[in-house]
Amino acid sequence: QEDMIGLLEPINNRITDPRYYLNTPHQAAAILKKVGRPNLKLQLDLFHCQIMNGNLSYNLETYFPLIGHIQIAQVPGRHEPDSPGELNFPYIFELLESLGYTGYVGCEYAPKGDTLEGLGWLRSYWESRGLQHGGTSKAAK
Repeated sequence: QEDMIGLLEPINNRITDPRYYLNTPHQAAAILKKVGRPNLKLQLDLFHCQIMNGNLSYNLETYFPLIGHIQIAQVPGRHEPDSPGELNFPYIFELLESLGYTGYVGCEYAPKGDTLEGLGWLRSYWESRGLQHGGTSKAAK
């Protein structure tokens, strides 16, 4: 009625909270199916998803229709996407584009420095793709 979207977020119980009851996108998808409301979506935090069962490409492709928001952080340190770790974020971002994801990607990580330093990876990513700040094409300017 209020045109709001609710989000259901699986959180890993291996590191973050051993008592948390919802740990995988599979569990969340079962709840979303049972509830059956189009305004309740999956919040897929790739940090938690990687820790619980990895296989991010499969999870993104399988649960894409249910996703309402995505969050990112490098694994295992929960820092910026360009910090050393398990996840290949350029690949993940390209996969999201190929799937047609148009929503926001939330940065839920502990920056190694201040906020501006913590977003430096984004400038580098845009430049590597031939884009300027804000994700606009240099050719379009």
